[in-house]
Formats: sequence, C-alpha cells, structure tokens
Amino acid sequence: MKSRYDALVIGGGPGGAIAAGELAGAGHSVCLVEKRPAIGAPVRCAEGIGKDVLKEFIAPDDRWISAEINGARIVAPDGVSMTVEQQMAGSKVGYILDRKIFDRDLVWQAASRGAEVHVKTRATGPIVEDGAVKGAVLETCGTTRKVKADVVIAADGVESKFARWCGVDSAVPLRELMSCAQYILTDIDIDPGLTVFYLGNKVAPEGYAWVFPKGDRTANVGIGISGRRSRDGNRARDYLDRFVAAQFPGGKTIEYIVGGVSVCRPLPCTVADGLMVVGDAARLADPMTGGGIYNAMKTGRLAAGVASESISSGDCSSSALMAYDRAWRDSKLGKTLERNWRIKEYFITLSDEKLNTIIHSISKMNLKDFSVFNLVKELIRHNPRLLLELKGLHDSLKAG
Repeated sequence: MKSRYDALVIGGGPGGAIAAGELAGAGHSVCLVEKRPAIGAPVRCAEGIGKDVLKEFIAPDDRWISAEINGARIVAPDGVSMTVEQQMAGSKVGYILDRKIFDRDLVWQAASRGAEVHVKTRATGPIVEDGAVKGAVLETCGTTRKVKADVVIAADGVESKFARWCGVDSAVPLRELMSCAQYILTDIDIDPGLTVFYLGNKVAPEGYAWVFPKGDRTANVGIGISGRRSRDGNRARDYLDRFVAAQFPGGKTIEYIVGGVSVCRPLPCTVADGLMVVGDAARLADPMTGGGIYNAMKTGRLAAGVASESISSGDCSSSALMAYDRAWRDSKLGKTLERNWRIKEYFITLSDEKLNTIIHSISKMNLKDFSVFNLVKELIRHNPRLLLELKGLHDSLKAG
C-alpha cells in the first residue's frame, strides 16, 4: 500500500467496486479498502436485482446467478394474493444473485483495471487539512498508516461511519431504519421462478416478509420491520421464526443473517470538500423495497465520473464535486427515491383491513406495465379518495 493515491474508496461492495473500477479505468491511481477479510461476506441482502438495470454494469454470469425470476406474488394479510407474471412485469423481472461471488467479481474487475485492493483494512478516521478531507487513517493487520488521496469515496454501507467522522450528519431516524433478519432455507416447497412478498402488521409491522428463490427448494426467507416496532419478543427474528413456522415448518436453515436497511430520504448532501458518499452510505436504498444494489452501482459510477474530472482539473472542492450530487438527484433514480419515500410513508400507516382492500383491488386491475408508478396511478383512478390520503403524492407522481 502506498501513502498516496488519486482516489481512496472505502468499502468493497457494489458501489465501491464500480467506483474504483471506473476511476482506475480512467487512468487514476486508486486504492479500495474493505474492512472484512473477504469480499462479499457476510451477505446482508436479499440479493434481488432487475435484469434491465444489471446489464448497465455487467453481463450476467451463471456463476453468480442463483435464480432467474419471471414474476412476483404479493400476499395480503388475509391470504388473498395477486401474481405479476413476466408478460406484465416486462424487463422488471430479474435475478437472485449470489452476492459472495457477485461482489468478488466486481472487485476483481476493478483490480484488473488497475485498482489496488486491500481486505481486512479498516478506515478509523479521516485525514482533514484546512477543512477538506485528504485521505484516511487505515488499520490493517494491527498496523496503522495514513493514506492521502485527492478524493475519498465513502461506500461503506448502511453502517457507514466515515461520512459521519467527516462531519456529515448521516443519522437515520429509528422509525426509518428497517430491522431485518433472513434465513437461507432449503428443503421447502416454492416456485423457483417467483418472488413472494407478504404484507401485514401481524407478519411484519411497517415492513414485509419475502421469499426469494435461490434454486429448487431453496430460498432467502426474510423479514424487515420498522426499528420502532422492535422490542423483546417481537424483534425481526421473532417475526421471522413465526413466519417460517407457519409457512415452511419443515424447512432447514443453512444460513442466518441480520442487518439494518435505511428507508429514509437520502442524505441532504452527498459531497464535502474531498469527499463523496455513495450507495447505502448515502441512504440511497429504495424506501419502498429496501433494495440497494443497483442504486449503489449507479451512484458509484456517477461519483467516479465526477471525481475523475475533479482530480484531473486539480479541484476537488465540494463545489466541484457537487456535480455528482446534482446528477443522481436529477436522474430517474433520484426522482424514484423521492416518490417511493412518499408512497412508503403512506403505506406504513395502513391497517391490515386497508391493505386487504388494496390488494383485492390490485388483483382485479389489468396493468400492462407493472411498476410502483403505474400501480399507484391505477389505485387512484379506481379509488379517487386515495388522493386525500396520499396528500402530496399525486404531484410527485406527475413530476416523476
């Protein structure tokens, strides 16, 4: 490890890997550090991603595709369900990944483009000079060293500390932090090409349960609940155990993971002098679904493009890096995040009876193109009173 690079990337997930690879490919010296001893582990993700967005970054590879998804089912609290078939979902169907292999592949690609990679290397604090971030203090194998860089990209996930150490307020309100637990279950009866989502306050208060296939008779089975609803006897794992006992009593658990997902609005600003924040560290997970793989890769690429220009021009001030913040906010991604946050804020207020009514209505709709946007538009068309309940959502939908 050298003492200076053009860019230092903290975090070896999809956002960090894409950022490091893009910068290295542009001819810059790049160091990517990951605090864990292995890229991609432990997995803290349901591992789903759409086919259409994945191909923006990498060609599908059977080595890291656990299942190909052709549709989805949404189950209401009363058990009534609606199924979104492939012809309705179109390009929005996707894959269930094996993140342990997928993440490593992305990092290997970054390394092949010239990025230097160091695992089991933890950032313990920023180097700040005249108010600007100029690198980080790194700890690796018991050794501490200072590494300087023109730009530091914080891609250290939902548990991100680096941005906070740099003075960025990255706190997530408890009510907007999803507490999640997930098992990999095997020997269970599932449709291997269908993801299933279960709604209801008894199943997962202010959240949902999911079944994401990972092959024949094996799936990621998890639950996310609002952090404010978590308490002794009713934590995410308690809800998950009850769900599994009811749905998959004979299932065998081969892996267990826990973690948090932010479902809040993004950080008010994702740059500072010498600093850029991407992916989950910037609170860019989808507030409706908690999905964040694509958002991390998208913002990682956008950040790399702006960082490259700033490094080349010798101006890595916040005003120069602000082009990144504007780019993702003005993009379809930024507008979708704001819209889905508004929808999420509405849905978490619903009783099970209201959720039943909505799912029953959806099951009768003829949606040629299924999306959150079209779904809510159809709900409003069939039930104009929703406009009053959704308050400012309609204007957001029209703008998006």
